[in-house]
Amino acid sequence: RRRELEVVVACLAGARHLLLEGPPGTGKSTLLRAVADQAGLGFEFSEGNAELTPARLIGTFDPARVLAEGYTAEVFLDGPLARALRGGSLLYIEEINRLPEETLNVLITVMSEGELHVPRLGMIPAAPGFRLVAAMNPHDTVGTARISSAVYDRCVRVALGYQDATTEEEIVGVEAARVSAQLGPVVANHPRLLEGAVAVVRDTRDHPDLRSGSSVRGAIDLMIVAAELALLRERPIDDDDITLDATLSALSGRIRPAEGTNRTAEELLEELWARHLRGV
Repeated sequence: RRRELEVVVACLAGARHLLLEGPPGTGKSTLLRAVADQAGLGFEFSEGNAELTPARLIGTFDPARVLAEGYTAEVFLDGPLARALRGGSLLYIEEINRLPEETLNVLITVMSEGELHVPRLGMIPAAPGFRLVAAMNPHDTVGTARISSAVYDRCVRVALGYQDATTEEEIVGVEAARVSAQLGPVVANHPRLLEGAVAVVRDTRDHPDLRSGSSVRGAIDLMIVAAELALLRERPIDDDDITLDATLSALSGRIRPAEGTNRTAEELLEELWARHLRGV
């Protein structure tokens, strides 16, 4: 991610708002958190969904205190946007294409004007350092809306694709070993199992009978489930029934068969398992 990392750092250093665009599991939030930590920047996180109304994003007055004290600044409860504006922090919004239109309009205004007007409270100017960083998966269509040109016009865009196979194997090996201590020596002693797990996942992304494939998280789960099954069954981790069951459980919910195909997710995964993991 060296190239993308440098572009992200340059965008933030230039006080630009940023749109990270890529499929799940490509490290969008990990990359941004790493940059924020190293640069000592404040970080506010908000998950984009239909329930993220303008009030939840901006903040609201405390009703009980309003009755007693009236509409004063002291009774206003800052939401993530108000906190980021006041603190000069990064506001990271995941899945921006799931936001309601009225919430998106609030963000467009903030990006354009560098300030936010809240009725009965007044103006909240953006402190130095404030940036909006949004992420989205361009391939997901369920519950999403098309992002308007007004958003793209106010952001710089960094596209993040999947890493190469070698990098994905390194990610899966490290992360699986972090979650399950026993997987460290397993990964070291069964390199073909790790390679096969990553190969299955990568093949789901390009299979002609699949509309969408799995992220790298699928390979991580495959390795972890296989290790636990091997313990339960008291058998080697590379036995065919263990790797097949791990493949089906880890990936069947992550893939989507294409329209018109007469094959189930399980049938398609068995094909890929036979290609990459049978007899490892």
